[in-house]
Amino acid sequence: MRELNLLDLGLREYKEVWCLQDKLVKKRIAGQAEDTLILVEHFPVITLGKQAKKEEILVPPERLSKKGITVFLVDRGGKVTFHGPGQLVTYPILNLTLIKRDVHWYIRNLERVIIKSLARLEVKGECKGGYTGVWIGEDKIASIGVGVKKWVTYHGLALNVSTNLSYFSLINSCGLDRRITSITEILSSPIEMDRVKTALVDSFCEVFERIPKVVNRI
Repeated sequence: MRELNLLDLGLREYKEVWCLQDKLVKKRIAGQAEDTLILVEHFPVITLGKQAKKEEILVPPERLSKKGITVFLVDRGGKVTFHGPGQLVTYPILNLTLIKRDVHWYIRNLERVIIKSLARLEVKGECKGGYTGVWIGEDKIASIGVGVKKWVTYHGLALNVSTNLSYFSLINSCGLDRRITSITEILSSPIEMDRVKTALVDSFCEVFERIPKVVNRI
């Protein structure tokens, strides 16, 4: 099995990590970097994907500013979503040419990663026909939005661990009028983020047949 660089950034601003992704994608396309899995939590931010409409942000800009929430237009698929502390965001930078040139296959496998991660934490997640992401019953627990340049992936998935769910009332999350949930809400007890990270990395490496290699910087 091939190695996968694993970069855990802790809590970071969205723009900083977006710039890192952009740098890594360019280097991966040029063959100057290896496949990498970025793990991060973001300070409060709302991102709008290619299919998003500004009306899906349900409150005026002044209210977002008072809450310290920034807004970014991004080049991923999908609509509007929220990232914040307590949410594990994962950005895979993978060369699909070396795996399988099929974006739909890739997205379905990201869903498999999330479902396997939740199972390791004794939470039963599932997919819903016609929708992207992972659900607990009728409640959404994880969202997926990806970008691909010359078959190199970026953006990725967001799994709600102990996220302050009240933030999601500010948006029409992913364009769906559905409730959002988190692992701690489902378990009715706290859970360590490191435990969730381990479950996700193990599941990712199982699905994509990789061996994780921890790196401190790229």
